[in-house]
Amino acid sequence: MLTGELGSTPLIGFAGAPFTLASYLVEGGPSKNHEHTKALMYGDPELWAALLDRLADITSAFLKVQIEAGASAVQLFDSWVGALAPADYRRSVMPASAKVLESVASYGVPRIHFGVGTGELLGLMGEAGADVVGVDYRVALDEAARRVGPGKALQGNLDPAVLFSTPEAVEAKTDEVLAAAAGLEGHVFNLGHGVLPTTDPDALTRLVDYVHTRTQR
Repeated sequence: MLTGELGSTPLIGFAGAPFTLASYLVEGGPSKNHEHTKALMYGDPELWAALLDRLADITSAFLKVQIEAGASAVQLFDSWVGALAPADYRRSVMPASAKVLESVASYGVPRIHFGVGTGELLGLMGEAGADVVGVDYRVALDEAARRVGPGKALQGNLDPAVLFSTPEAVEAKTDEVLAAAAGLEGHVFNLGHGVLPTTDPDALTRLVDYVHTRTQR
């Protein structure tokens, strides 16, 4: 098993959140405006709710399998949910995401909820049941903490494009993130989005080493 090969290194499980999965299904791929997805959500709310509920069941099963195989934490990715207004998220998306997060609560592993462009949704994403709320690079960590409220850790939020700059620039921006996180209830250092495809793997290695050096106790 992979967990055996990793030894003491924790393995994080992950899955797409119901809204993002639904958007891929309805649009047929990535979308800039999610017009067909929103048309279904607004125009046939009963069908929309049934679709998200079904996807929530599938995602729950997928995360449970990963935890039972040894994942030490799980992350629910809602890459496209930043396209929604808070009222639409609460009414049409949050119930399905909450169902997924609740389905794995009994396992006792940390549950991370992350989206892109979700600055206006951070509080609601925390309400959905996450232990950790991911923050992209568009929102400062102190402001994100205010929006999420007490009792949650934050994850983030180095701009992944910084990794294309000089090592000195990467270290300076990393120091800014670590300084902003110093007063938080909990913080998991990470990029404020995924690794860009053409990123130099050595830049990631240097970043991890630098963060470990700066945060050693």
